[in-house]
Amino acid sequence: MSKLEPVKWDDYKEGDSASFSKTVTEADVILFAGISGDFNPIHINEEFAKTQMFGTRVVHGAFSSALISAVLGVKLFGPGVLYGSQSVTFKKPVYIGDTLTAVATVKEKYTKKEGKLKFIKCDTKVYNQKNEIVTDGEAVILCLH
Repeated sequence: MSKLEPVKWDDYKEGDSASFSKTVTEADVILFAGISGDFNPIHINEEFAKTQMFGTRVVHGAFSSALISAVLGVKLFGPGVLYGSQSVTFKKPVYIGDTLTAVATVKEKYTKKEGKLKFIKCDTKVYNQKNEIVTDGEAVILCLH
């Protein structure tokens, strides 16, 4: 299936999975703060962060959620889907230099409106380089074809 070919609901089954990895850099955190508007000093000010619970800056939780979007939108699915919803729980802090791997796994397929609306529910997890879950959740994808 080419990246421009629309995703089809019938092409997926329970257990299908994909991943996306990224090592978090200083630039990523600064750029993400600018994009999101979240300039909380726990993310961008090392001197402030040293006085807080983790003793150093932590990466925005939404950054790990964005990696889930990448795996769903590019690796597991692609054109022809809409990201309908995402629930997440941030389990552990993420630090600059951590390598994160977002994994999405098809959990359930279902329809609504007499089969006209087709959905895929996925388990979503983000792991750090120690294989610890840092973000845990579930996403729902609407298939347009």
